[in-house]
Amino acid sequence: MEQSKKLSAGILRNDRLMADGRTIRYYDTSGQNRSAKDARPVEEQPAIGELRLDPLVNEWIAMASHRQGRIFLPPKELCPLCPTTGELLTEIPESDFEVVVFDNRSPSLRPPTGDWALPDQVGPDTDLGSAAGKCEVICFTAEHGNAFKDLTPARVRVLLEAWIDRTTELSQESFIEHIAPFENRGEEIGVTLTHPHGQIYAYSYIPPRVEKMLAAANKYKASTGKVLFDEVVAREIRDEERIIARNDRWIAFVPYAARYPFEIHVAPLNPVADLTGLTDQDRDAFAPIALEVMKRLDGVFGIDMAYIAAWHQAPVRVGRDVLRLHWQITSVRRAPGKLKYLAGSESAMGAFIMDMRPEQSAAQLREVVL
Repeated sequence: MEQSKKLSAGILRNDRLMADGRTIRYYDTSGQNRSAKDARPVEEQPAIGELRLDPLVNEWIAMASHRQGRIFLPPKELCPLCPTTGELLTEIPESDFEVVVFDNRSPSLRPPTGDWALPDQVGPDTDLGSAAGKCEVICFTAEHGNAFKDLTPARVRVLLEAWIDRTTELSQESFIEHIAPFENRGEEIGVTLTHPHGQIYAYSYIPPRVEKMLAAANKYKASTGKVLFDEVVAREIRDEERIIARNDRWIAFVPYAARYPFEIHVAPLNPVADLTGLTDQDRDAFAPIALEVMKRLDGVFGIDMAYIAAWHQAPVRVGRDVLRLHWQITSVRRAPGKLKYLAGSESAMGAFIMDMRPEQSAAQLREVVL
């Protein structure tokens, strides 16, 4: 299956098949010829995993035991996310690339076969389900030693378009209920590959945090007639002291009740349900604020900060009138050489205790000289 597709801002997507039948998608700005073949031997793909219900909290847990054998912190010369060069045959057959997205080699979730339905959540006797969904890898750059903050504004624009395109396409699958693009950075939070990349998880169920956000948003809308996240942004604008960056289309702030030592929310001032709702003006204005936020985060202590950067958006079929798109960046680094560990209260009870006032971390982020 080889095909091309024109996207916004002159970006072209080219799809190619990998040796084992997975799809790789190239996102380019200059009409590059993407014809390199995956020369690796064909390997059998893992079978679909299981979904098991934890009845005590009514949450789905995906069982993906095949992931135990995935690559762990390989040296640069063996990185599977670098371009293919010489004898190093990687996940990307081309010798260079801008942004690529490909199906994960060791996915936690896989597309189901035949008729599929999520089992009813009823208690300890709930039937075993298949871990249906989709897991994709998105590489930001061919440069192994770089990070998100090192991308050019033009490259961030391509990256954003790739996120939008994948959200659009994955939303059309009948078994997908929620789509979450995210980036993990740093060994402190469990990264196994250091090449600048992220992932896209498309779930066949609504994840627990999204369920809680949806319940809170619905309750607020029913009692006030207003959208909760819109009111949160309005409060941050009024208070001002937690805002760390803004332009005419986006705002970045440390939330009033931050859970982590450094937590930043980046939201469009034109509220939308998901990435596909962003206008061309929104898309063009994202790169400057995204790069500023990431540079401020690394500049706080003058070191590479470990973080998770995740897009929150409305589920595919519900809550689209009450949930809003925003980009949440969280870091467990509270000082040089010190991490905030999610221990007894956080991990066991789900009750977060913040080690510093959000206003303090916002001030530290604003004081960084760019």
